[in-house]
Amino acid sequence: MKPLVKIYWLRMGLGVIAALICVGYGVAAGRIPSQVPIDPSQFEADWGLFFNSLSIALLTYLVSYYGIKAKFLHQVEKPQKLLTTGIGIYFICWIVLWVILYTIIAGPPSI
Repeated sequence: MKPLVKIYWLRMGLGVIAALICVGYGVAAGRIPSQVPIDPSQFEADWGLFFNSLSIALLTYLVSYYGIKAKFLHQVEKPQKLLTTGIGIYFICWIVLWVILYTIIAGPPSI
């Protein structure tokens, strides 16, 4: 496999790992209600949890950049590609898995 393809798949895997870390943080901090019935009229979005999770995802991405840079710097033509390759799949995997896990753990709202 070419180096940029390896980086792409690595970033996809890191997006999944970042989502698991974010949901684990939400559960550990008590920010995600675990299977507690939620009255839809009382529901409020927890923007603090979202921004904390986004910060974790960004931090994971930046740390991965330096790890990838150390390993693949001499194997690619343009060093800028190390930063931009896989950025879309990383954040899409992260947000989709984070929302799915948050929904499963929080449980359906009671009606």
